[in-house]
Amino acid sequence: MDPDDPHFSQLKTSTIMLVDDEPVMLEIVQALLEEEGYRHFVAVEDSTQAVAKLVDANPDMLLLDLDMPQVDGFQVLQRVRELDDFAHLPIIILTASENPDNKLKALELGATDFLSKPVDPSELALRVRNTLSAKAYQDHLAYYDNLTGLPNRLLFIDQLDKGIFQAKRDDRSLVLLDIGLDHFRNINESLGVHCGDQILQTVASRLTRVLRGSDLVGRGDTSVQIESTARTGGDEFSVVLHGAKSVENASIVSRRVLEAIKQPFSLEGNDVHLTASIGIAVAPDDGDDADTLFKHAVSAKDFAKKQGKDRYQFYSSEMEAHSRALMQMASDLRAALEKNQFELYYQPQVDAVSGRVIGMESLIRWFHPENGLVSPMEFIPVAEEMGLIVPIGEWVLHQACHRASEWNAAGHKDLKVSVNVSANQFKDPGFKASIVSALLSSSLAPRNLILEITESMLMGDIDQLADLLREIKSLGVSFSLDDFGTGYSSLSYLKKFPIGELKIDRSFLLEVPANNDDNSIVRAIIAMAHSLGQVVVAEGVEEIEQLEFLRQHDCDIIQGYYYSKPLNQPEFSEYLAAQLEPPQECQSAAK
Repeated sequence: MDPDDPHFSQLKTSTIMLVDDEPVMLEIVQALLEEEGYRHFVAVEDSTQAVAKLVDANPDMLLLDLDMPQVDGFQVLQRVRELDDFAHLPIIILTASENPDNKLKALELGATDFLSKPVDPSELALRVRNTLSAKAYQDHLAYYDNLTGLPNRLLFIDQLDKGIFQAKRDDRSLVLLDIGLDHFRNINESLGVHCGDQILQTVASRLTRVLRGSDLVGRGDTSVQIESTARTGGDEFSVVLHGAKSVENASIVSRRVLEAIKQPFSLEGNDVHLTASIGIAVAPDDGDDADTLFKHAVSAKDFAKKQGKDRYQFYSSEMEAHSRALMQMASDLRAALEKNQFELYYQPQVDAVSGRVIGMESLIRWFHPENGLVSPMEFIPVAEEMGLIVPIGEWVLHQACHRASEWNAAGHKDLKVSVNVSANQFKDPGFKASIVSALLSSSLAPRNLILEITESMLMGDIDQLADLLREIKSLGVSFSLDDFGTGYSSLSYLKKFPIGELKIDRSFLLEVPANNDDNSIVRAIIAMAHSLGQVVVAEGVEEIEQLEFLRQHDCDIIQGYYYSKPLNQPEFSEYLAAQLEPPQECQSAAK
């Protein structure tokens, strides 16, 4: 091996432990290895102290004599192999014995290799080099991330544990940063895993560059050091800071990391922009062991994501209570599905000209056995985050289709039902099949099912999403674009996607017709939608003045408290039944 090879130089930093009851042999072996460039040794003459010294020194290799008084090499070997942390430590046996049984016994106890006494200098150098090289390769596979070259989670947790121990011993703080990329899944889904891997490699490179000690908090400030930087998950990285001012400078470090990640990533000629969220936990206040500290840093990171992403957040006990509440709600949501605690309410959708009910929007309600009615604003985001929105959405779809079919069969011809669907449902491979299942099991005509989507769902790979929407539309169902005007839609989007209906968000109707700006916006939306052949629904209509304005400007469908609040199934059945009764004067004339 070339002595100038960086790998060879790195091996020379290894710690080599020598255990032999002959002081002369210890001196000879150490001198021979020093000539080869090795500098770190732990020499043990008293074999009764060998295991304790080994645990304290944590060497990279053990050179062990067999024939020693009180505790021989076999006993040391056996005790070392019984320790989980040293089950795979390279151990080279030094022995003058020619007895093959001794070698066989040593191999059975876990010896790695043998060297005969007296030691040949060249053989010693080669065996130590080769053994350390093999260990370094195995360590790299076990403890380093192949993609980025950074330490992996296994090594990081081990280093974090040691760092916390040292911080407690020295009565100082240690800071853990947990860094998560925001919306990284969208990169893999839209651009492919190959592009995602390139971004992860670039992020690792940027972290390594920005977290250099000399540039960390200012020129000449050495009060904060980087103890470890690692890739601890798919799109997650972790950093440990220690030093006198580590807590005070955690914010400075975090801001530098956020700025570094926000720089554009160049992929196949295009610039891709990403942000990150960072959770910060401080030992020993936020945890005096690696698992606890790491858990709290992750909790703080998740909280930062919920607060809008592209920010950092220090851990607090209040945040932990909030996280526990979310976990409890997720558990309760699973129970709600199993125990049928959900109920659908329906808000009428009325033809603006005839005043006839032509459809309804289905709205989920959760009646918790202890907490009563839980707002969808509270539990829907939790269901999205915990992966429960797909089964909940499937339940809503089946229930809505069955009720709509029953009301159509009861004489309310061509009554349409609108069902809100989430982005996660569209990503579910079984979504189309669940639509088909709901239609077939309920016998509802596909033309009577409207799927409501939001503008934010139209972001991403436009062509791929348009193909998916057209595929679902081929079943005969239609799409409504909810909360129009509050998100990201543009005319080009509306041309690409098979949208049959626009819903004007209620925020534009609050001051209609008193506010001229809102009047202009509503008129423009109606005219644009009609020019594209789309039906217009106004939601949140509460006043007669709003209704008259919308009628005057040819809005097609009205939804809101002016006609009715959302009703449960029996109430909505009564509401529909009233629609079938002839007016009072007609009943009198018939008599």
